[in-house]
Amino acid sequence: MSDAPTARALTVAGSDSGGGAGIQADLKTFQEWLVYGMSVVTAVTAQNSLGVHGVWPLPADAVERQLRAVLEDFGADAVKTGMLPDRAAISATARVLAEHRIRRVVVDPVMVAKGGAALMEDGAVSALVNELLPLAELVTPNVPEACRLAGLKEITTLDQMAEAAVRIHRLGVRSVLVKGGHLTGLPADDLLFDGEEFLLYRGPRLSTIHTHGTGCTLSAAIAAALALGLSLADAVRAAKIYVTQAIRAASRGIAGRGIGPLDHGAKRRRQAEPDGHARKEGVRLRQEESRLVEFRRLTEDALRDGAGAGAGRPDGDGTGTGRRQDAGRMEDHRVEPGEERRHG
Repeated sequence: MSDAPTARALTVAGSDSGGGAGIQADLKTFQEWLVYGMSVVTAVTAQNSLGVHGVWPLPADAVERQLRAVLEDFGADAVKTGMLPDRAAISATARVLAEHRIRRVVVDPVMVAKGGAALMEDGAVSALVNELLPLAELVTPNVPEACRLAGLKEITTLDQMAEAAVRIHRLGVRSVLVKGGHLTGLPADDLLFDGEEFLLYRGPRLSTIHTHGTGCTLSAAIAAALALGLSLADAVRAAKIYVTQAIRAASRGIAGRGIGPLDHGAKRRRQAEPDGHARKEGVRLRQEESRLVEFRRLTEDALRDGAGAGAGRPDGDGTGTGRRQDAGRMEDHRVEPGEERRHG
């Protein structure tokens, strides 16, 4: 038995009575990554695969007391925030995280449920930007959230994803991951920007409606990987592999009559299957992982052309759309699947 301390991850988010998103999805994810999971509930929702049927935010004092109870006793190696329904909840969360000097903070800026229900009041976005983002190692907006945070009317191309990432980075967060899942007709690629360079993570677009809780699960997996000591670039890569496998395993639906949840235990369940099937499945997974773990740093021309394989460094004005630098050069980085550390 190892004497190493158990990694600890905390989720600060809303409760999903259907179990597909929110703290339920986060705790399932932490468990799959062999991380000790803790939770602070910010709101109670009545929801299932057909939609959100009610939202009841908790008082900010209840959020703050939960945070203090957890951090003053257990501490946390990483914290992930999800649904923060109002300005008071955001302020309380930011205040306590700052007091405890939590550095590995992943902010999933949940604003609207997949079915369209509002999960954050309009006036809370400024508190998120001014109080919480400066504490975060990473913020993980989807396309609609990135548009709102960056002040863009639309994002339809890789170049616009890069522009949004640069604008959001200027708000004070250390790194930005713009998720491309909402871009119809394009691969489900995610773009990471740390203020100096972009990394694009390739991902297949799977033909399924059962994606409830995808954003929650991805940010929770990144937080778990950071708690285990992975670098941010490796954490994003490993988390994207985990989420892709969970979506594929649930592609025919595992619960509900509408937009169903992911299969959070897919990888563990496959590992427990008979040897012959496991070997065959293992070959396919290694092939899938070899595609996902490749990321590239591309020139600005490639960003503008939507080459879909990596990133470049924006020039002096920080827009990523200025004059060409190092045209035609590309540096590849590949991490072999066997090198992955514990990620469920």
